[in-house]
Amino acid sequence: MCTQLFDPKIDYVFKNIFGSEKHPRILISFLNACIKPKDPIVEVRLKNTEITKEYVENSFSRLDILAKTSTGELINIEMQRADERNMVKRSLYYWSKTYISEYTGKGAYANLPRTICINVLDFILLDEEKFHNKYLIQNASNNNLLTDTLELHFIEIPKMKDIDETDLLSIWVGFLEDPNNEKVISLERRVEELQEAKEELARISRDPKEAENYRMRENARNDRLNALLSAEKEGIQQGIQQGIQQGIQEGLTEGERKAKLEIAKSSLKNGLSIEIISQITGLSLEEIKNLR
Repeated sequence: MCTQLFDPKIDYVFKNIFGSEKHPRILISFLNACIKPKDPIVEVRLKNTEITKEYVENSFSRLDILAKTSTGELINIEMQRADERNMVKRSLYYWSKTYISEYTGKGAYANLPRTICINVLDFILLDEEKFHNKYLIQNASNNNLLTDTLELHFIEIPKMKDIDETDLLSIWVGFLEDPNNEKVISLERRVEELQEAKEELARISRDPKEAENYRMRENARNDRLNALLSAEKEGIQQGIQQGIQQGIQEGLTEGERKAKLEIAKSSLKNGLSIEIISQITGLSLEEIKNLR
């Protein structure tokens, strides 16, 4: 019987495949495909491999991947399925935390590591045509690079319409989108790391303990999404109520003003002075003069 494969876009599964000490070649292949460094990455050391039950059940926990290359670069990878309207600033925040994570306060700033954040998104975030976009700190007038210390990548899975067999990153994104895609299956024979990832995904999918963790993580994600949707709905309702109340108040105010103007017009016809009319209605002398 064929095993139903887990969705590799679930952060728990993603971390088990790409953040496993048992399969470093998978992560190295993915990083080289994404970053495309001048000198390919040949070795990585994972810094946060532990996945406890508390992490799995806590909807606000991050099951990201933090790795350090043999050349000292720090790389943080996050798989995010839901758009929580904060992805860009969130990425900058976690980049900053990663950047200073090894600084003890005693060394020189020059020793702070080149830090890269890779955000794999199952939603469209950016007003860009390509599914993979890299951002650096550059001069706004001539695009000269200030420093390569900061590098942010955004991979938007829904933007990739078809797998480009000549682009390894496109192949990895195709695997994340659908590991049973015919092109992905055919490419497993050519890309050993892809086959290794598929085998690990199949192993996880067959394991009853992993299945329980998968279910708990999905429940935690659904709980968080429901909480966000409820908060958004409550905010909309409050906005509607405030709008209604404001409309009623504005309507009453406008109605009172029209009534005062009618009284002023009638009083002018009956020969009352504008001073007395102003005292009666509260309208200014100028407003009453304009009624003549």
